[in-house]
Amino acid sequence: MTTLYDYPRSSAAYRVRIALNLLGLDYDRVPVNLLKGEHRGAANLARNKRGLVPTLGIDGKTLTQSLAILEYLDETHDAGFLPADATERARVRALSYAIAMEIHPVCNLSVARYAAENSGGNISMESWMQQFIPKGLAAFEAMLDHPDTGKFCHGDRITMADICLVPQVYNARRWGVDLSGMPRILRIMEQLETLPPVAAAHPERVQDGG
Repeated sequence: MTTLYDYPRSSAAYRVRIALNLLGLDYDRVPVNLLKGEHRGAANLARNKRGLVPTLGIDGKTLTQSLAILEYLDETHDAGFLPADATERARVRALSYAIAMEIHPVCNLSVARYAAENSGGNISMESWMQQFIPKGLAAFEAMLDHPDTGKFCHGDRITMADICLVPQVYNARRWGVDLSGMPRILRIMEQLETLPPVAAAHPERVQDGG
């Protein structure tokens, strides 16, 4: 049995839902409501020492950290999330890390909430997101100006970079970020959003909300 401990709006959990759907793997979702603080509860801490989501129970193992989970799925299911060529693999990782390690940590809700609550009213959650998400996505857009960009972020097959991009664009739209100056991102998203496995992972398609 494969079990995903999940929160719909978590970018990291969203990545794993996309990957599992693309592979056609059946899995049970166990919601961990971040708004209610369930991630800090004993049950979640027992399986995820950082008190985060996602956690994936698969093949008798318990895995954490979304990019590590994506690489595990790639290696065990020949998913093609990372190319075989070392140089191409490095590019896909660079694109993925630009989102998962540069945009996402700064724009994590806990970080933005802390900034807003301790700014004396000078910073709102929305202004924080609109400060950092556009800068990060503009850099990602520039990285896509590359001969290896194809139908998707790298070539014509979905890679880990695309799996990272989808949740980040969801968050950008949620916080009112103007993406009109990012035509490469918008073109790729138009392709991705037509795919049923990607659409099925959307937070609005996942029913335990919050």
